[in-house]
Amino acid sequence: MKKTGFLTLLIMATVLFTLAFPAAAAGPKAPAVPAPVVAPAPAPAAAMPAPPHPHIHEALEAMRAAKHHLESAEHDFDGHRMEAIKHLDMAIHEAEICESMK
Repeated sequence: MKKTGFLTLLIMATVLFTLAFPAAAAGPKAPAVPAPVVAPAPAPAAAMPAPPHPHIHEALEAMRAAKHHLESAEHDFDGHRMEAIKHLDMAIHEAEICESMK
């Protein structure tokens, strides 16, 4: 029971931290000395564009993986495992809404 509660708390904290800090805040800082301008190499035609919200995308992957681990657990933990799965479903839904925003 304590493990499931801790896992739920850990997952929710991860989601909250991911949503609390926008991707722009984690971006690289401007160098003190301007770097020489170098023309970027052309990207391959088959390269897929990065998702618009990489942190939210990463959080979604982590929540889906956590849900899979909970679903494959052998014990029910007096219903707490199913409650954690329901909470993950709600968190995944909310993160998908965030990811769909531009």
